Amino acid sequence: MQRQGMTRKQVGTLCVFIAAVLYSLGGLCIKVIPWNGLSINSARNVVALVVVGSYLALTRHKLRLNRWILLGAVCVCGTNVLFSVANKLTTAANTIVLQFTAPVFVILLGILFWKRRPKKLDLIACALVLFGVVFFFVDSLETGGALGNLLALFSGLSYAGVFLLNELPDADPICSVFWGDVLSVLVGLPALVHETVFTPTVIISILILGAFQVGLAYVLMCIGLKTTPPVTASLISGIEPVLNPLLVAAFYHETVGPMALVGAVIVIASVVIYNVLQGKARGTEHEKQSR
Repeated sequence: MQRQGMTRKQVGTLCVFIAAVLYSLGGLCIKVIPWNGLSINSARNVVALVVVGSYLALTRHKLRLNRWILLGAVCVCGTNVLFSVANKLTTAANTIVLQFTAPVFVILLGILFWKRRPKKLDLIACALVLFGVVFFFVDSLETGGALGNLLALFSGLSYAGVFLLNELPDADPICSVFWGDVLSVLVGLPALVHETVFTPTVIISILILGAFQVGLAYVLMCIGLKTTPPVTASLISGIEPVLNPLLVAAFYHETVGPMALVGAVIVIASVVIYNVLQGKARGTEHEKQSR
């Protein structure tokens, strides 16, 4: 039984990792599409709905809707919309690193809604991440993109909600993803119908975004979160803010401002170190309880 539990945990971890790799395709694909951010998000979610709907049908998972599933759907929609629009208003690196503040919002939401008492380590991590975020906005004063940075920060708040989907009462994460994709399509539909550029690059990029970066990635994340704690999942997702700007820099030749680079190092390092220390603390506590 213990071996089976470990196997399920490893599969969950792998699913979260693959999802993070797929998410990292977003920055590059969004940059090469000459559309409004809302249009891109609407179109990619049309494709994503086919993927998520197929998964629901294959697994015979009943499509449900209640207030908690709807709340999760709003988080999914907010993450999708804010990420797409922010990518058009600031650099891909700024967008993804600011979205990577999600673990801090996980801590803050836990304090507000689940009355979880913050530990000293939690408070230090929050302070360091917020300190790193300041560098992005200092950089934007020189290079522009302040609105994009702000929207990316809010996408981190929405993304925290995605990590917490399993903790909502009577929740159903995959149903939240489906309805979140529906909301995403509707929000951007007025902008999408006015787009006129449908080159092969645009169509292929939309298909990649919808099928892999949104659809399959969210399915894998929902599977992974069944056995992976939210904060641990956010650590594994640390591959995304590394891969995303590298792909954009390599194929789109977008550079990152020096102050934003400093902020990125502070944010990523703070989140990773926090999660590592949290993991060690849980391991020590588990050893004490098992004795």
